[in-house]
Amino acid sequence: MDAKITHEHFQLKKNVPELRAGDRVKIHQKVKEGNKERIQIFEGLVIKAQHGQGINGTFTVRRIASGVGVEKTFPLHLPSIVKIEKTKSARVRQAKIFYVRNLIGKSAKRLKREREDAKVWEDVVEEKVEKDPEQEQIEKEIEKTEVTEQTEEKAEDKTEENKSDKDNKIKNHEKSTQIPKVEEKKK
Repeated sequence: MDAKITHEHFQLKKNVPELRAGDRVKIHQKVKEGNKERIQIFEGLVIKAQHGQGINGTFTVRRIASGVGVEKTFPLHLPSIVKIEKTKSARVRQAKIFYVRNLIGKSAKRLKREREDAKVWEDVVEEKVEKDPEQEQIEKEIEKTEVTEQTEEKAEDKTEENKSDKDNKIKNHEKSTQIPKVEEKKK
């Protein structure tokens, strides 16, 4: 029963990125500040990914900002996440790499066997843009004129085809109706 609910949930995203511990990612997230809305990027290392790709799937990203470690846990199907860019991927042998918290300096920035693995996951959502009613009328009129022009062109093509077909039929009919002349033999 729970499986049906999670697969048919309205908030589930269609194409979910496959994130694992050891991936370096950039998360593009919508942030509202008053009336304004902007996209904020949080870049860091995925230290754990939990609960798979279902409705309750989460992943934790860690970065070092001003010498202080900052961790954020994101739900996988969070509506405010617009894009996830996977820049690098390291092969780690643990599902949760909390030992990274104790590393200092270059060892904290670089993992062993890290390689370039660029992938981009983007949540494509059609944004409804309100159009001016006058602009909509102009667009409709343009479409109508294009349609009428196309139908007129088709009609002209058909009339030309019909004329040529009629001419060919008439010629063929004339040829078939002609009585072959037989010359009389003189005795």
